[in-house]
Amino acid sequence: MKYRYLGNTGLSVSEVCFGAMTFGEQGAFLGAPDRNWSEFGVVGESEAINMVHQALDHGVNFFDTADVYKNGQGEELLGAALKGRRDSTIIGTKGRWRTGEDPNQVGSTRHHLIAAVEDSLRRLQTDYIDIYHLHGFDPRTSIEETLRVLDDLVRSGKIRYLGVSNFAAWQLAKALGVSERRNLERFVCYQGYYNLAARELEHEIVPLCVDQNVGLTIWSPLAGGFLTGKYKRNEPLPAGSRLSHATPFESAPVADREQAFDVIDVMARIAAERGVTVPQVALNWLLRKPGVTSLVIGATRASQLSDNLAAIEWELSAGEVQALDNVSAREKPYPYWHMCNVAGDRRLPHDIYP
Repeated sequence: MKYRYLGNTGLSVSEVCFGAMTFGEQGAFLGAPDRNWSEFGVVGESEAINMVHQALDHGVNFFDTADVYKNGQGEELLGAALKGRRDSTIIGTKGRWRTGEDPNQVGSTRHHLIAAVEDSLRRLQTDYIDIYHLHGFDPRTSIEETLRVLDDLVRSGKIRYLGVSNFAAWQLAKALGVSERRNLERFVCYQGYYNLAARELEHEIVPLCVDQNVGLTIWSPLAGGFLTGKYKRNEPLPAGSRLSHATPFESAPVADREQAFDVIDVMARIAAERGVTVPQVALNWLLRKPGVTSLVIGATRASQLSDNLAAIEWELSAGEVQALDNVSAREKPYPYWHMCNVAGDRRLPHDIYP
């Protein structure tokens, strides 16, 4: 296993982070009664524990979960699996979304976050959380209130580092500014959706994270399974596939599936030439991109986990990365095309342009 520092913390985390979103039986989306977490996969207790131990044996020290995954089952099973090995692991969990029917069991308020952290600690069977992420932005709560309570939780020893997920760039930038002005703990990592079929993160989030030394971890690096190569052009998606859903809760949207199939064709060629798998090519490409610290992978079978872990055992060449960049590139919206067009001789070798 290889390790990278997370932002400016000096904390070393494995390039692969094992996610627990599939752990547990069926659980409802409390804000959407017509959906349930089983769409993302169902992994029972014994298999979940075995896969966590498999990841540990391969050198993975970074694990990701959230309080809403299977209504707490993701945290419970991860906590059980890490029992006796907690001190050598980094656990990231998240809070912000609805966890109960009470009107205040949601959001980034002092009221909700204190209760959410206590509940996560109990389910994880630990007395501290290494990285606590806000699972999304809360427009109803001032960022000052949120940062103040998170700062209090860090000072109490219940949280060690702070992160965010799914924020817009301006929201993260505002939060970093408030932390600096108020002398509060800052967000040290950002967890976002990024892969060869969805490169929007490159417009603002990646440059911001690199500029501010915020670690970048990636959820759904395989676009919900679309980039595994198991889906075929001009063929219907398999019945029950989560990619067949067209709802606001789509787990891993692919804006241009025809282009994504072109990307898969190039990945398949590279995989055949290298003697590796298509998913490994997709993961390896992300690990070559600026700012990326770790990839959050999920699995429902030990064989999937083994294949994903093998992605770090080799590296794409510069030519292969460029070929994948070219086939996955999309027209940039304003002002990014203008920024690129007028850079000219003012562009530095290390600049990260959208």
